[in-house]
Amino acid sequence: MSSAKPAPVPSGSADSKAVQPGEARSSAIMAAGTLVSRFLGFAKTWMLAAALGLGSTVNDTFINANNLPNLIFLLVAGGVFNAVLVPQIIKASKAPDKGADYISRLLTLAVLVLLVLTLLVTVLAPQVIQLTTQGYSPQQKALAVSFAFWCLPQIFFYGLYALLTQVLNAHGAFGPAMWAPIINNIVAIAGLGMFIAIMGANAVNPHTIDNWGSTQTILVAGFSTIGVVAQTAILLIPVFRLRLGLRPRFGWRGVGLGHAAKLSVWTLATAAVGQLAFLYVMRIATIPGAERLRLQQAGDPAADSMPGNAVLEVASQLYLLPHSIIALSLATVLFNRMTRASQEGDRAALRSALSHGLRTMAVATVFGALALFALAGPLGMFFSGGVRQDGVMLAQTLTILALSTPFMSANFMMSRVFYANEDARTPFFIQLVLALVNVVAAFAIQFLAFDRIIFAIAILYTGGNILSVIVSAFFLRRLLGHLDGPRIANSYIRMGYAALGSALAGAVALWLLGSYNPDGYAWSDRIAAFVTIVVVGPVMLVVYFLLLKVFRVTELQDLLQPLLGRLRRRAAEPVPEAGTEPQADGAAEVRRAPERATISVDTGLIPRISGGFDAESFRAGPDIREEDSFPYGRPAGPEGGYLPAEDLPSTALGGLGRGDAPLPGRRTYQGPAGHNPYFPFSRKKKK
Repeated sequence: MSSAKPAPVPSGSADSKAVQPGEARSSAIMAAGTLVSRFLGFAKTWMLAAALGLGSTVNDTFINANNLPNLIFLLVAGGVFNAVLVPQIIKASKAPDKGADYISRLLTLAVLVLLVLTLLVTVLAPQVIQLTTQGYSPQQKALAVSFAFWCLPQIFFYGLYALLTQVLNAHGAFGPAMWAPIINNIVAIAGLGMFIAIMGANAVNPHTIDNWGSTQTILVAGFSTIGVVAQTAILLIPVFRLRLGLRPRFGWRGVGLGHAAKLSVWTLATAAVGQLAFLYVMRIATIPGAERLRLQQAGDPAADSMPGNAVLEVASQLYLLPHSIIALSLATVLFNRMTRASQEGDRAALRSALSHGLRTMAVATVFGALALFALAGPLGMFFSGGVRQDGVMLAQTLTILALSTPFMSANFMMSRVFYANEDARTPFFIQLVLALVNVVAAFAIQFLAFDRIIFAIAILYTGGNILSVIVSAFFLRRLLGHLDGPRIANSYIRMGYAALGSALAGAVALWLLGSYNPDGYAWSDRIAAFVTIVVVGPVMLVVYFLLLKVFRVTELQDLLQPLLGRLRRRAAEPVPEAGTEPQADGAAEVRRAPERATISVDTGLIPRISGGFDAESFRAGPDIREEDSFPYGRPAGPEGGYLPAEDLPSTALGGLGRGDAPLPGRRTYQGPAGHNPYFPFSRKKKK
């Protein structure tokens, strides 16, 4: 039972061992791709600030235009792609022809729809800018429309990328989709590098609306779109290698997409409500940038201390980092346990999985919150573009957002319980409550002083993340009885003490490096800020680990166990244990099975997009047949994938409203819990 104590290998572990090496390799490839992509994404953010200035009107205008393709795609088509097309592709891949005919028809239909949508939105770019901004002058609006004409074609390539990703995932190829965004970032970085080389950095040659021309637009917005095109095009190579014989095919009657969309109506509505609310908040966030331009044209020095949506964008990227690296991966693994527990009607196991996830995830997110809070100053200066005042505004925004990091990740984990229970209705009502709060609050925020709007939106983000946990907990108590609250609170308190001690150690180190002095070393330039981060960060991490041991936070071992387990398996792989069967052929055979689709619908305030398409929203997660990376995981039967047939109602207990209403998902089954013939989760006995 205890991970520290060697125990005899239980019956059936051989099967899981045959799968785990392949799964470990897939997870390692995906994780490495994600980390490299995140690193390059921050490099792109740094170069964008260097090229345009973090607090410049041009940067604010470009970021708003460059975010539009993501927002529009997710609003209009993202939910359909993720909740409707993804399951269809997964099921089709199990056909004798590997789904070649069906996927060809699906791709043909999707490409046509994407083309029409992209052309329509691009032609209507002036109207789109009018709807998504507020207070822009004619000059700034003209620049925004120019950026939009270059950026909006990304909608087509985002959609095609999502489809190609699922075709690859359905056939067991997970690496390409996770590494493709790296190409995107490299192309964008190249464009910004050329911009700086030709036009000069903003610190030495300020770039304003008055001196902006078409060459600058091409190097910034044009290369941003070229990067998205390259990210999509690179996926065509592994898709062609599948030799599916994909080609344009027309005739979509009987494909079943309409019925699948009806079954996914709650998921689609949840995504739409969240994106609409976020779009309105982003509209309010454009107000300070427009006011800054007016102040600059009037020669008012107050323009220098007016944060715009570029500051909010970079702060959001930083505060989402712990969630993106730790919480998403952990939630993907634990979702398997939650699904099995829900199918077996085991509320205790479902509660245990949630409790374990919340506590284990907090080891990283609690530290991440206080680390971002403590290092906000150096981080602000590093991403400031060389302007100290911009660094101060970024640091102030980040300190507001940072402390809500654990709440955002906790809400994401809690929402997995609803989806594991096949309840897509309750997340919709949670999202509806949050959306109403966001819209009402954002409407009020627009009447604040212009230099307070971005900070107020950051407070709204933080409050929204906290509120989402409270609302989710209310509904989860109705489902689970209780949430193991005392145990979770005890763990969070002990982690909080450890993180607070780490933050104090970091504060001392920062004081020694002059971070609390406007003329100190950390604020002298961006290189000094980077050195400060590199020095203080490890100090805080070491102190945190030591204090976790002092406070006996056992969740640290749970968080590190999957990594340590993979290292141990890799070390033991050349020498198989006595009595185990050869794994090579079996492992290859099992890994051919398509993995389940991850329908990623966040119920938090900030969608997991930030200037670039998030590949993790359209990826496949571990198959529920595989052993979890935790000691109490159990393998499912060899048959019965996650999506055998969505064409019939599910066995869900129902969500808000009618408790007996079937919801979209698996086949209806009226027999004893744990014996669904379509989902044989029982452990197969070894002969």
